[in-house]
Amino acid sequence: MNKAEIFEFLNVNPILHLATVEGNKPHVRGMLLYRADENGIIFNTGKMKDLHRQLTGNPNVEMSFNNGSLESLIQVRVIGTVELVEDIELKKEIVQKREFLKQLVEQAGYEPLAVYRIKNGLAAVWTMKTNFATKEFIEL
Repeated sequence: MNKAEIFEFLNVNPILHLATVEGNKPHVRGMLLYRADENGIIFNTGKMKDLHRQLTGNPNVEMSFNNGSLESLIQVRVIGTVELVEDIELKKEIVQKREFLKQLVEQAGYEPLAVYRIKNGLAAVWTMKTNFATKEFIEL
């Protein structure tokens, strides 16, 4: 896969698992991608959550996406450093497309919404066919 194909794969398969580290303990959780393109890989969380505290303390993460097909499984892992994005227009766009966030914003405004971006990450693609091949990284 090239860079454009990876972005397309991520957007078509937006459920991911995100790994963070706090102290010396790893934490992994399922997340929902907002979008992936030349401007970065964007996702959101709440500033009241452990995830926000972990990302603030250590911005190095790994994401794992897959197509959910046992017969033709593809996994894309992305390694990178997140940055907090305080862009009110982007927050409004996300809330407009994610109904479940509207109640939070109605009650507390946009401040509790944390939007993160990985820019310049590295992606590795895995398939059963390439299971034993040397890992190659694609710059995003």
